[in-house]
Amino acid sequence: MSARLGAVSYLNARPLTVALGDGEGDFELAYSVPSRCAADLHAGRIDAGLIPSIEYARSLEPYCIVPEVAIGARGEVLTVRLFWRGELGRIQRVALDTGSRTSAWLLRILLREQYGLEPEFVEAKPDLKEMLREADAALIIGDAVFAVDGDGIESLDLGREWVGMTGHPFVFAFWAGRPEALNPGQVEALIAGRDAGLSRVVAVAADFARRSGYGQSPEFYARYLIDHIRFELGTAELK
Repeated sequence: MSARLGAVSYLNARPLTVALGDGEGDFELAYSVPSRCAADLHAGRIDAGLIPSIEYARSLEPYCIVPEVAIGARGEVLTVRLFWRGELGRIQRVALDTGSRTSAWLLRILLREQYGLEPEFVEAKPDLKEMLREADAALIIGDAVFAVDGDGIESLDLGREWVGMTGHPFVFAFWAGRPEALNPGQVEALIAGRDAGLSRVVAVAADFARRSGYGQSPEFYARYLIDHIRFELGTAELK
């Protein structure tokens, strides 16, 4: 029986999902943003999903994590960024990308612990110009960052900030679901799907460059997936 799987539509999740269609009906995939995946899992609309890591931490239900697979970073991540004009220390209001859950909490921690700031936070659609009309700074995640014109705008890469502060990698998301929502074969299929997807990174990057319209080259997107995103949930990530 197929499992209902909530997948993230961003480029950085594509290596985890691109090969899942190679199986024989193990999964029915539905694509959305991370916050929607979390909501769908909580509501029982999916059996498992690529959920923000913060949702595992704060869920009252005992979610189980698929081993070995994650979306994370061990330094600069590129596509989780805070943008602002002027001085960082004068930020009083931050607009948060509505697709974000983990990154929003990561930003709260970094601003408080690293910069002594506790601004007001409001949710907004990921449109930088509109966000900066309503707030002093804006958090944008995922593919929308590729479209940002950074002329005259300062930015912080949250992956780099976290590693600099803690010395640990950051884990943004992983496959998770309720106990026994997936059978052992489906769990293995998700791990194998990651490995098969990583062997197709160049093709994934070329397809994204052709369809996205963000104007970057296939080589840029391939470097992003290879050099900036980590897809393993190893000892360092678990710590």
